Amino acid sequence: MEFNIEYRPSYALAICKLQPGESVRAEGGSMVSQNTHIRMETSATGGKGIKGFFKGLKRKLFMGESFFMNTFHADQQPGEVTFAPSLPGDMEQTHLNNETLIIQGTSYVCSHTGVEINSKWGGFKTLFGGEGLFMIEAKGTGPVVFNAFGAIHTLDLNGPFIVDTGHIVAFQPTLDFKIRRVGGWFSTIFSGEGLVCEFNGQGRLWLQSRNPAEFGRTIGAMLPPRSN
Repeated sequence: MEFNIEYRPSYALAICKLQPGESVRAEGGSMVSQNTHIRMETSATGGKGIKGFFKGLKRKLFMGESFFMNTFHADQQPGEVTFAPSLPGDMEQTHLNNETLIIQGTSYVCSHTGVEINSKWGGFKTLFGGEGLFMIEAKGTGPVVFNAFGAIHTLDLNGPFIVDTGHIVAFQPTLDFKIRRVGGWFSTIFSGEGLVCEFNGQGRLWLQSRNPAEFGRTIGAMLPPRSN
């Protein structure tokens, strides 16, 4: 399996080349194109069976993500599948080797079938950080592709670092974090920054240059009122 990401950073497209017998799993609705001989299989996001059904239901209810995921199989001959996110911006590929990656809920795009995708309880600290109660845990071996709103900024941390919660894309689980105020209560309320995430430890962190929630609020304020 080989991934190439083209048209970066504004309108990135992930091109996945599959060899016979290889498969790639993707978020529902992310496929752009595929060869006609590629076989697509749809299942609940949590996997097969009743357990998978409830895992998928949890992801749909708490994260707002698709209940279903699609798996694309190149059974007898090589093929190509392309993927893109719903928001404009960059995409990034990282390869896991029996490792884990924590991904912000709406940033997962696709991965090797050797990587298990699960909803992850982030604790009440993520509730107050505005990122929801659940994140995605990608665990296993193989490539993982995720997206950002805007450009991706990659940092290798070794010690404390502060990030606005709306700009987090993904991070390695060797990084611990806590949600806190950006300053005093006055700054928290009136600075426009709100709550921030303070990371500690050693590991890699991926950020996005734009905040989808802030963008939505800005555009929403410009829209005319809905008529009945």
